[in-house]
Amino acid sequence: MGWTADDIPDQTERTAVVTGANSGIGLETARELARNGATVVMACRSEGRGREAVRDIHDDVPDADLRLEACDLADLESVRAFVGRIADERIDALINNAGTMAIPRSETEDGFETQFGVNHLGHFALTGLLLESLATDAGDPARVVTVSSGLHERGEIDFDDLHGERSYDPWDAYGQSKLANVLFAYELERRFRTADTNAISVAVHPGYADTKLQYRGIEREEGLGRWLRLAGRRVSNAVLAQSAEKGALPTLYAATAPDVEGGAYYGPGGLMNMRGAPERQSSAEASYDRKTARRLWRVSAELTGVRYDLPRPAAVEIEEPTDVEADLRG
Repeated sequence: MGWTADDIPDQTERTAVVTGANSGIGLETARELARNGATVVMACRSEGRGREAVRDIHDDVPDADLRLEACDLADLESVRAFVGRIADERIDALINNAGTMAIPRSETEDGFETQFGVNHLGHFALTGLLLESLATDAGDPARVVTVSSGLHERGEIDFDDLHGERSYDPWDAYGQSKLANVLFAYELERRFRTADTNAISVAVHPGYADTKLQYRGIEREEGLGRWLRLAGRRVSNAVLAQSAEKGALPTLYAATAPDVEGGAYYGPGGLMNMRGAPERQSSAEASYDRKTARRLWRVSAELTGVRYDLPRPAAVEIEEPTDVEADLRG
């Protein structure tokens, strides 16, 4: 049967921050962490939808310790304001979950292409600004869990056109942002190790989960094709997708399981890695390119203005569970 939410260890006296906690995988992650005793800071773009999510969780877990906070990852000023409100608190787990998928081109408040800006740059800034709040005492290491997607495998970091100003395809932009998530998670782990910090960074993907995220890009389209794509998505979800509850399992595993390793990539181990119990997996070859990761880190710091108080990584490896060519790791 494999690992399930019933296997989550006691989270009493632990605090977790979950971005995008008002729906889908983020909501289920917040629910299960709270069910097991964690204090959960629900970082949501929409306070209205966030309040609905709080009520939803309290209906299921009456004694859930929840704190709703506004945080719009498409606006770095909102991210900084959010951090300012919680900066004095100890954080045991940061779940970088919020995201947008395959939408028509638009820009964030800071002029970034929205998918790259929200999915990657917003979380890069948030993590860096919360670095001093991550619990780094002699106890269990703090965890930064960054939620990517299996579609990171089609991604390519186009440094000459990061924001799709010359050429834009919604799925290519999504793949780029999700590859950036994995590159970031691995580079952060290297820097944690170099600094000998009591924290780990992990990447996960949910497989194919039936959530509202699946429909947002299509709903912004126009014409007959929109309705055909909506119908096709509903059929494929009914046949192939797992629930949001099960889609949250890799995130919950990475955030709580005692055997989780920094620099690892976890996802569902069932049919074509789209569903099933979480397991350690290999990410795309491009995600192990250390030169690309370092360049992406540098560009991300320049774009967001957020600098990490961590040394550049030493010659430490991010290990795969299967054999790969040595040159993939730079």
